[in-house]
Amino acid sequence: MLFAPDRLSLGIVLPMQSREQRDVDLAAQLALARQADELGFAALWLRDVPLNSPGYPDPIGHSDPWVLAGALAAVTKKIEIVTGAIVLPLRHPLHVAKAALSLNDLSGGRFTLGLGSGDRPPEYELFGRGFEIRKELFRDNWQRVAAALRSDPSVLDEAGQERPDFELLPRVERRRVPMIAVGSSGQSLEWIARNAEGWATYHREFAVQKDRIALWKNAVAKSTTQIRSFSQAMALHLLDDPKAPAETAGLGYRTGRLALVDILKELREAGVSHVMFNIGGGRRPVPEVLSELASDILPFSSPRKGGFSTVPVLSHPGQA
Repeated sequence: MLFAPDRLSLGIVLPMQSREQRDVDLAAQLALARQADELGFAALWLRDVPLNSPGYPDPIGHSDPWVLAGALAAVTKKIEIVTGAIVLPLRHPLHVAKAALSLNDLSGGRFTLGLGSGDRPPEYELFGRGFEIRKELFRDNWQRVAAALRSDPSVLDEAGQERPDFELLPRVERRRVPMIAVGSSGQSLEWIARNAEGWATYHREFAVQKDRIALWKNAVAKSTTQIRSFSQAMALHLLDDPKAPAETAGLGYRTGRLALVDILKELREAGVSHVMFNIGGGRRPVPEVLSELASDILPFSSPRKGGFSTVPVLSHPGQA
């Protein structure tokens, strides 16, 4: 299970490559994905970046997420495939639901649908969508995707139109497709807690993130009796020296593995269910970093060891 209440699971953000290399080497990424799968990581996260521009902070030309997800489903066996996130207001909800059902079937039930709203007005304009109504578009499209994934026939009803009796296939045969919100998309945390099975967000300074987690827990308690996960991304420059102290580096850390373990323990104690590492910006070869994380970090996320929750937490970098 990707999101379990008793442990912290670890995933990887694709592509795993330097930001100085704008074009993605898909063959290399598929090989790294197979390695992550074989090493026991919990998830591979894919981003939806329809268009690049000079003002966009990530220069990489990301592959279409559905095409890449299909390739990943074909070359991996156990690891979860997660979209982080499909820009929902720029896509028709029936197309999103069709792709999600297809991918869930292709992967043997290893797909989680992460949805977000995007945040670039010019991109909305090019796709013929109103940026000022993106909040409403996100809510409406979410509800329609959710209805389609549970095979609700009303999702295909259009008042006043004569049409054949359509149905959306393939049906859910292996596992219901989980839906999570990535970012807030202009919605309240209570809305997210009612409608999504989890909330994923970006890295923040620890004290700030603790406050966000507390707000999330409060929203969940007000909105549902169901378990709701909290996930966060983390840029990671894993250093050769295992004893190297952790230093803030962008949206994450430059650190040795011992300090990383302490950071992850503290995040778990605060209520984080899943951390997805972005390891493409470091100096070490990615296969080497994956291997070290698997041998020295992943064992702590085993349910048998309590998932970063059974060892006393040390002070966080930069805090007394």
